[in-house]
Amino acid sequence: MPYTAKDYSKLTGISGFSETLLKNHFTLYQGYVTNTNKVSETLEQMLKDGKTGTPEFAELKRRFGWEFNGMRLHEYYFENLGGKAALDTYSPVGKQMQCDFGSYDVWEKDFKAVGTMRGIGWVVLYQDNISGRLFNIWVNEHDVSHLAGCNPILIMDVFEHAFMLDYGLKRADYIDAFFKNIDWSAVEKRLEVIKK
Repeated sequence: MPYTAKDYSKLTGISGFSETLLKNHFTLYQGYVTNTNKVSETLEQMLKDGKTGTPEFAELKRRFGWEFNGMRLHEYYFENLGGKAALDTYSPVGKQMQCDFGSYDVWEKDFKAVGTMRGIGWVVLYQDNISGRLFNIWVNEHDVSHLAGCNPILIMDVFEHAFMLDYGLKRADYIDAFFKNIDWSAVEKRLEVIKK
């Protein structure tokens, strides 16, 4: 069954993100959905045709992770935007941040520091599915550097298309705008209750 691009137009008008930037970003995301479907369909046909030993099959198998993760990371990113309230530090996420980082402020400082590192990619707050521990991680490419056995609970896009139209090279200003718009309820829904 093919994937369908989700409608994130409800984000239009959020503070710190121009309509043009968001529309461009939505279009880019829709391209990942389209390409995920195309690669998947081609791979299925190659499997039926017995072409699994070809270099083309191998390259498309590698490409699938790029397209799929580009689709899914954008969905997580858009879904954790649109909030207006600060994190309740007594919520499950707030308590886990205090446990793993000492305080929300230390966690935020670390997350923002990861986001301002040189390069393009993603900042992902991961939760280890075994220990429950939280990690702020840099993901350089969609399909590289993800932590095995971990659940992404907060995603920030730091590819240039996410901010340059509105902020130029001032990535830190974009990150501040991102923080003002985090939907912490979406993040809370992603947090797993780990039984130790």
